[in-house]
Amino acid sequence: MPETSGSTGRTPETHVIDFRAAEQLLNSRDPRGAVKLLDGVIAVHPENTAARLLRARAFFAAAQLRPAELEFTIVLEREPDNAFAHFALARTYERQGRTDQAKRHFRLAAALDPNPEYLKAARFDD
Repeated sequence: MPETSGSTGRTPETHVIDFRAAEQLLNSRDPRGAVKLLDGVIAVHPENTAARLLRARAFFAAAQLRPAELEFTIVLEREPDNAFAHFALARTYERQGRTDQAKRHFRLAAALDPNPEYLKAARFDD
């Protein structure tokens, strides 16, 4: 009999299915549905950085900027060299009008990964 998570009867495999379904929901432009699925995954696996990054992206897509900021920050505390997380946090700050903080994270993203999109956003010539 598979191991379950508490009284919910959910198995580790179910959490993987929820994660993949959340990816699909986000790709289908249903970020709120993705967040709902990921809430359960993260409740059981709070250390799962991939789930937190996906939930941060979903919060951002749903224009829930403060929760997105919190999740991207948690990811960066665990993975300070995650260029995408720096870039996404910068976009979050940018949407909040916090340009100095955005600029710092755009530049960190570009320094970690010379992706053309990151380099353009970093505006090193300013």
